[in-house]
Amino acid sequence: MAGKHMVITIGRQYGSGGAETGRILAELLGICCYDKNILKINSDASGIRESYFHLADEKAGNRLLYRIMKNLTPEEGAPSFGPDLMSADNLFRFQSEVIRKLAAEESCVFIGRCADYVLDHYDVLLRVHVIGSWAERVSRIREKTAGSEADAEKAIRRMDRERGEYYRYYTGRDWADAQNYDLVISTDRIGPAGAARVILEYLRSLGFDLDKEFPSNKIEQCR
Repeated sequence: MAGKHMVITIGRQYGSGGAETGRILAELLGICCYDKNILKINSDASGIRESYFHLADEKAGNRLLYRIMKNLTPEEGAPSFGPDLMSADNLFRFQSEVIRKLAAEESCVFIGRCADYVLDHYDVLLRVHVIGSWAERVSRIREKTAGSEADAEKAIRRMDRERGEYYRYYTGRDWADAQNYDLVISTDRIGPAGAARVILEYLRSLGFDLDKEFPSNKIEQCR
C-alpha cells in the first residue's frame, strides 16, 4: 500500500481511554492526532469564534427527535455564510470540510466528531471504536476528575448519551453498532497503550509496512 496515506478514526465510549489511545497511536506512527485541537482549525477556516464550535462540539442539533422520527439527517455540502452561519448544522459542515481537507493532505488520527461518516468513501480508512466495561470506565473517570463514584457514573451516562445522539443526528446510524466500524477494542485488560498496539498490528495485517510508511517516531506539533 505504499504511496497511500492512512486515516484512522476513533469513536469512543466516555471513560474508555479512546482519546488517549488515539494520541498514543499517532505518536507511535509519527502523525497528527486531531481531537479538540480541530476546533481551532475550524475557527481559523471559517472566521467563526472558536467558542461557538466548543458549544456545538459532539452535541446533536436542536431537532434531534424530529429528524429521528422522519429518518432524516442534516443536509451535507458546502458550509454557508448566510443567515444560518452560526447554526449547529452549519458548524458541522465547516468541521466536515476541515476533516476532509486534513485527510486529503496527510496521514492522521481523528477522535470522534463523526469522522468515520464524513470520510465514509475515503480510500484508506480504518474505523475504530474503543469501549470498556462500566467498572473500568467509572474508575478511569474518578481517577481523572477526583470525583465521587456517583458523579463519574452520571458523567458517563450524560456523555455517552450526547455522543450517541450526535452520531445519530448527523449520520442516521447507531453509534454503538459494531457494524459501523472495522475494529472494536476493549481497553479493560490492555489499557490505551495496548489498544494502540492492537491497532498497529491490525494495520500490519492490512499490508502496511509501518517502518516504511511512517518512518518518523514523533510529531512535535500538529497545526
